[in-house]
Amino acid sequence: MTDSVLKDIESKMGKCVEATRSDFASIRTGRATPALLDRLHVEAYGQAVPLKQVATVTTPDSRSLQINAFDKSVLGEIRKAIEKSDLGLTPNIDGTTIRLMIPPLNEERRKDLVKVVRKKAEDGKIAVRNVRHKALDDFKTKLKNHEVTEDENKRFGEHLQKLTDKYTKEIDVLAVGKEKEIMEV
Repeated sequence: MTDSVLKDIESKMGKCVEATRSDFASIRTGRATPALLDRLHVEAYGQAVPLKQVATVTTPDSRSLQINAFDKSVLGEIRKAIEKSDLGLTPNIDGTTIRLMIPPLNEERRKDLVKVVRKKAEDGKIAVRNVRHKALDDFKTKLKNHEVTEDENKRFGEHLQKLTDKYTKEIDVLAVGKEKEIMEV
Protein backbone atom coordinates (compact mmCIF):
# COMPACT_ATOMS: atom_id res chain seq x y z
CA MET A 1 0.00 0.00 0.00
CA THR A 2 2.66 2.53 0.94
CA ASP A 3 4.63 1.89 -2.29
CA SER A 4 1.79 3.14 -4.49
CA VAL A 5 1.26 6.09 -2.15
CA LEU A 6 4.98 6.95 -2.26
CA LYS A 7 5.05 6.66 -6.07
CA ASP A 8 2.11 9.06 -6.26
CA ILE A 9 3.85 11.49 -3.90
CA GLU A 10 7.10 11.21 -5.84
CA SER A 11 5.19 11.95 -9.05
CA LYS A 12 3.61 15.07 -7.50
CA MET A 13 7.00 16.28 -6.22
CA GLY A 14 8.49 15.68 -9.67
CA LYS A 15 5.75 17.84 -11.17
CA CYS A 16 6.69 20.62 -8.73
CA VAL A 17 10.28 20.45 -9.99
CA GLU A 18 9.11 20.47 -13.63
CA ALA A 19 6.89 23.50 -12.96
CA THR A 20 9.87 25.29 -11.43
CA ARG A 21 12.04 24.31 -14.41
CA SER A 22 9.48 25.76 -16.84
CA ASP A 23 9.23 28.93 -14.74
CA PHE A 24 13.01 29.28 -15.04
CA ALA A 25 12.87 28.76 -18.82
CA SER A 26 10.62 31.79 -19.17
CA ILE A 27 13.14 34.09 -17.46
CA ARG A 28 15.11 36.11 -19.98
CA THR A 29 18.88 35.74 -19.62
CA GLY A 30 20.18 37.89 -22.46
CA ARG A 31 20.46 34.81 -24.66
CA ALA A 32 17.79 34.01 -27.22
CA THR A 33 15.80 30.83 -26.63
CA PRO A 34 12.36 29.85 -27.99
CA ALA A 35 11.35 28.92 -24.42
CA LEU A 36 11.08 32.67 -23.68
CA LEU A 37 7.82 32.69 -25.62
CA ASP A 38 6.33 29.45 -24.23
CA ARG A 39 3.92 31.27 -21.91
CA LEU A 40 2.72 33.63 -24.65
CA HIS A 41 -0.90 33.26 -25.77
CA VAL A 42 -2.21 34.90 -28.94
CA GLU A 43 -5.78 35.96 -29.73
CA ALA A 44 -6.43 33.97 -32.90
CA TYR A 45 -9.58 32.65 -34.53
CA GLY A 46 -11.73 33.98 -31.70
CA GLN A 47 -9.80 32.48 -28.77
CA ALA A 48 -6.50 32.68 -26.92
CA VAL A 49 -4.11 29.99 -28.16
CA PRO A 50 -0.44 29.28 -27.35
CA LEU A 51 1.97 30.96 -29.76
CA LYS A 52 3.31 27.52 -30.78
CA GLN A 53 -0.07 26.73 -32.38
CA VAL A 54 0.00 29.70 -34.76
CA ALA A 55 3.73 30.13 -35.49
CA THR A 56 7.20 28.60 -35.35
CA VAL A 57 9.90 30.20 -33.23
CA THR A 58 13.56 29.84 -34.23
CA THR A 59 16.86 31.34 -33.07
CA PRO A 60 18.92 32.50 -36.06
CA ASP A 61 21.65 33.63 -33.63
CA SER A 62 22.25 34.00 -29.87
CA ARG A 63 20.73 37.50 -29.72
CA SER A 64 17.54 37.18 -31.76
CA LEU A 65 14.35 35.18 -32.18
CA GLN A 66 12.44 34.74 -35.42
CA ILE A 67 8.71 34.03 -35.43
CA ASN A 68 7.12 32.72 -38.64
CA ALA A 69 3.31 32.80 -38.55
CA PHE A 70 1.45 29.98 -40.25
CA ASP A 71 -1.26 32.46 -41.24
CA LYS A 72 -0.40 36.09 -42.06
CA SER A 73 -3.70 37.29 -40.54
CA VAL A 74 -2.46 36.58 -36.98
CA LEU A 75 0.77 38.63 -37.29
CA GLY A 76 -0.83 41.68 -35.66
CA GLU A 77 -2.13 39.60 -32.76
CA ILE A 78 1.29 38.00 -32.22
CA ARG A 79 2.85 41.48 -32.16
CA LYS A 80 0.24 42.68 -29.62
CA ALA A 81 0.82 39.63 -27.40
CA ILE A 82 4.59 40.25 -27.37
CA GLU A 83 4.16 43.95 -26.62
CA LYS A 84 1.69 43.23 -23.76
CA SER A 85 3.94 40.56 -22.22
CA ASP A 86 6.44 41.21 -19.42
CA LEU A 87 9.37 40.32 -21.71
CA GLY A 88 10.23 43.93 -22.56
CA LEU A 89 10.94 43.09 -26.22
CA THR A 90 9.99 45.11 -29.30
CA PRO A 91 8.79 43.07 -32.29
CA ASN A 92 9.92 44.04 -35.82
CA ILE A 93 7.58 42.80 -38.55
CA ASP A 94 9.22 41.89 -41.86
CA GLY A 95 6.65 40.46 -44.29
CA THR A 96 5.37 37.24 -42.65
CA THR A 97 8.20 37.16 -40.11
CA ILE A 98 8.54 38.83 -36.73
CA ARG A 99 12.05 39.42 -35.41
CA LEU A 100 12.85 39.98 -31.75
CA MET A 101 16.26 41.33 -30.75
CA ILE A 102 17.32 40.25 -27.25
CA PRO A 103 19.28 43.12 -25.71
CA PRO A 104 22.16 42.32 -23.37
CA LEU A 105 21.24 42.61 -19.70
CA ASN A 106 22.78 45.29 -17.50
CA GLU A 107 24.15 44.45 -14.04
CA GLU A 108 21.12 45.80 -12.16
CA ARG A 109 18.67 43.82 -14.29
CA ARG A 110 20.76 40.66 -13.79
CA LYS A 111 20.56 41.07 -10.02
CA ASP A 112 16.79 41.61 -10.24
CA LEU A 113 16.45 38.42 -12.30
CA VAL A 114 18.50 36.46 -9.74
CA LYS A 115 16.00 37.60 -7.09
CA VAL A 116 13.15 36.40 -9.31
CA VAL A 117 14.90 33.02 -9.73
CA ARG A 118 15.34 32.68 -5.96
CA LYS A 119 11.67 33.53 -5.39
CA LYS A 120 10.51 30.98 -7.98
CA ALA A 121 12.86 28.37 -6.48
CA GLU A 122 11.43 29.01 -3.02
CA ASP A 123 7.90 28.74 -4.44
CA GLY A 124 8.85 25.37 -5.96
CA LYS A 125 10.29 24.13 -2.65
CA ILE A 126 7.15 25.29 -0.84
CA ALA A 127 5.06 23.28 -3.32
CA VAL A 128 7.19 20.18 -2.61
CA ARG A 129 6.80 20.70 1.15
CA ASN A 130 3.04 21.13 0.72
CA VAL A 131 2.90 17.72 -0.98
CA ARG A 132 4.82 16.26 1.98
CA HIS A 133 2.55 17.99 4.49
CA LYS A 134 -0.64 16.68 2.85
CA ALA A 135 0.80 13.15 2.68
CA LEU A 136 1.75 13.27 6.38
CA ASP A 137 -1.74 14.47 7.29
CA ASP A 138 -3.31 11.66 5.25
CA PHE A 139 -1.09 9.08 6.92
CA LYS A 140 -1.84 10.47 10.41
CA THR A 141 -5.54 10.03 9.67
CA LYS A 142 -4.87 6.41 8.70
CA LEU A 143 -2.94 5.95 11.94
CA LYS A 144 -5.86 7.32 13.98
CA ASN A 145 -8.22 4.97 12.14
CA HIS A 146 -5.84 2.08 12.91
CA GLU A 147 -5.25 1.39 9.21
CA VAL A 148 -1.46 1.55 9.70
CA THR A 149 0.87 0.85 12.64
CA GLU A 150 3.12 3.30 14.48
CA ASP A 151 6.17 1.66 12.87
CA GLU A 152 4.72 2.03 9.36
CA ASN A 153 3.90 5.66 10.10
CA LYS A 154 7.47 6.32 11.29
CA ARG A 155 9.05 4.58 8.28
CA PHE A 156 6.69 6.45 5.94
CA GLY A 157 7.64 9.78 7.56
CA GLU A 158 11.36 9.03 7.17
CA HIS A 159 10.98 7.99 3.53
CA LEU A 160 8.83 11.04 2.84
CA GLN A 161 11.50 13.32 4.32
CA LYS A 162 14.16 11.73 2.08
CA LEU A 163 11.96 12.35 -0.97
CA THR A 164 11.36 15.95 0.10
CA ASP A 165 15.10 16.53 0.59
CA LYS A 166 15.85 14.99 -2.83
CA TYR A 167 13.39 17.21 -4.70
CA THR A 168 14.23 20.43 -2.84
CA LYS A 169 17.91 19.78 -3.60
CA GLU A 170 16.98 19.29 -7.27
CA ILE A 171 15.27 22.71 -7.26
CA ASP A 172 18.34 24.25 -5.59
CA VAL A 173 20.58 22.82 -8.34
CA LEU A 174 18.26 24.24 -11.02
CA ALA A 175 18.30 27.65 -9.31
CA VAL A 176 22.10 27.75 -9.04
CA GLY A 177 22.39 26.85 -12.73
CA LYS A 178 19.92 29.54 -13.76
CA GLU A 179 21.64 32.16 -11.56
CA LYS A 180 24.97 31.29 -13.16
CA GLU A 181 23.39 31.60 -16.62
CA ILE A 182 21.94 35.01 -15.75
CA MET A 183 25.17 36.41 -14.28
CA GLU A 184 27.21 35.29 -17.32
CA VAL A 185 28.28 38.35 -19.30
